[in-house]
Amino acid sequence: MNKAGKSEVVSELTETFKKNNFVYLADTNGLSANETNQLRRLLFERGVSMRMVKNSLLRIAMDQSGKDFGALKDVLKGTTCVLTSELQKMPAQSIKDFRGASQNVLLKGAWIDNAVFLGDEQLAILVNLKTKNDLIGEIIGLLQSPIKNVISALQTNGPQKIGGLVKALQERN
Repeated sequence: MNKAGKSEVVSELTETFKKNNFVYLADTNGLSANETNQLRRLLFERGVSMRMVKNSLLRIAMDQSGKDFGALKDVLKGTTCVLTSELQKMPAQSIKDFRGASQNVLLKGAWIDNAVFLGDEQLAILVNLKTKNDLIGEIIGLLQSPIKNVISALQTNGPQKIGGLVKALQERN
């Protein structure tokens, strides 16, 4: 690859990093050509982008993106492919699911909303990690629960209770 080609790859990767908050790095070195095609097909079906990249170009793109990838740069050794998706845990789930066919895909690391996860042992954590929208939904559910209880209580015996409260307050004054 000539210098212009390398520069184009770096600028494409830089743009990818700027617009994605979820970046996974994987090692697919042990996969056969057929297994690699199966993995690519699975990732494509799930909306995950996979790109094989030279580590030196990847490191430059990480630096130029303006994001702090921290220790994720330390795993840039050997064969590296970049996985990106709009869904936070889809790359991790896809790797886990693909392991039924082949154990040769290893997670090198992931960068999710400024948090760095290093090593293949983090895969289970990443698969079970709740998305921001999931957490917001849980919080809203927790906040709505007391309100629903108050409304339910008011609907069942509300008029008598409110009348009793008003009468007690009037007698007090």
